[in-house]
Amino acid sequence: MQGTYYTLTLGNTLAASFIWGINTLFLLDAGLTNLEAFAANAFFSVGMFVFEIPTGVVADTVGRRASYLLGTVTLAVTTAMYWMLWVWQSPFWAWAIVSVLLGLGFTFFSGAVDAWLVDALQATGYRGSLEAVFGRAVVVGNVAMLGGSVLGGVIAQLTNLGVPFLIRAGILIVMFAVAAMLMRDLGFTPERGVGPIKATGEVFRASVKYGLGRRPVRWLMLTTPFTTGVGFYAFYALQPYLLELWGDEGAYSIAGLAAALLSGAGIVGGLLAPIVRRRFRKRTSVILLATVLSTLVLLALGLVANFWLAVGLIALWGIASSIDDPVHRAYLNDMIPSKQRATVLSFDSLLGSAGGAVIQPALGRAADLGGYGFSLLCSGAVQLLAAPFVLLSRAEHDPADTARQVAGGGDGADPARGEGDTGDGPATDATLPPTT
Repeated sequence: MQGTYYTLTLGNTLAASFIWGINTLFLLDAGLTNLEAFAANAFFSVGMFVFEIPTGVVADTVGRRASYLLGTVTLAVTTAMYWMLWVWQSPFWAWAIVSVLLGLGFTFFSGAVDAWLVDALQATGYRGSLEAVFGRAVVVGNVAMLGGSVLGGVIAQLTNLGVPFLIRAGILIVMFAVAAMLMRDLGFTPERGVGPIKATGEVFRASVKYGLGRRPVRWLMLTTPFTTGVGFYAFYALQPYLLELWGDEGAYSIAGLAAALLSGAGIVGGLLAPIVRRRFRKRTSVILLATVLSTLVLLALGLVANFWLAVGLIALWGIASSIDDPVHRAYLNDMIPSKQRATVLSFDSLLGSAGGAVIQPALGRAADLGGYGFSLLCSGAVQLLAAPFVLLSRAEHDPADTARQVAGGGDGADPARGEGDTGDGPATDATLPPTT
């Protein structure tokens, strides 16, 4: 199961990362302003916001495998449409529509793949820590991102900005075939026979009950709009910002360096995550440390004018974010019942998409008015708003905050378990999320 999960992570990230290093340049080359480029990204977030719950219904009623397969097809088609908009130099409204459809493609993945993995681990008797599994996934994903982002930038420079998008669509088609052969829903039985309207209502109520209805999860979920919105913006803003510091706006391989740096840093962060976790009793300590460190790095990035210093800061930001990710996801999964796992993870992603839809265009406008450095200063200020919510989640003293390993308890998990014995059923009585 872990091998399949890492294979899917490798393929998905490789496909996506071919355009990560040049996406902002691609949009600007199509004639969009900074505001319009980041507004297009915001419409992607709007698409995720709108479709998270309906696609969560697909994952929890049809199956996580079916949801993944639908996602690969949708993303392959909409990526090809993105390329056609660039060829035609289409107006902004067309970019907005296709960006929403790209968001639809990603919502088939969000929640479903992690839920598939955790249920399968329980069903096959895994007893290790979730941080270790998610940490290795971060390493695998960032290895793929390193190769994809560098190749994407080099290929764009040797050919044109559209070719990486065509390569991405091709890889997604290959991943459809791979997933069709390898994925099987284990430890989870889809609830079939429920109408789509009724199922959507039940899914939404479950999201509220096991997400916003649980105080430690609620506070953690409220960090997501800030961290996701800022993360999306900063990732894409670093491409033109590095070109600006380098002094050559046509050096697309330098733009790919931003994504490559973050992928290399992500490999380091993924390896460090379980080690750092062992140094702290509570998961929220790691999450808070990563949040504060990321904020300080963004503020420093907004003030520097030296290319190589910026490179070092970008690497540090990537390490901090990649240490946070496995711990955040493990903490979250330890508080979610199996039947609602995909739904609640999708609901958390929905909140992140809402933050991205608002924050990205606002920061893009800040870049138009004051430059990329000013917008990164604003990014740091926005991300700092997540810290109080981490502290509020910590104050709830949920057993999942000190959990160390997966147990096969499923929905019948003992709510009184303490450190070292908390599994993936709800850590306390249900009286959830953790995100192109």
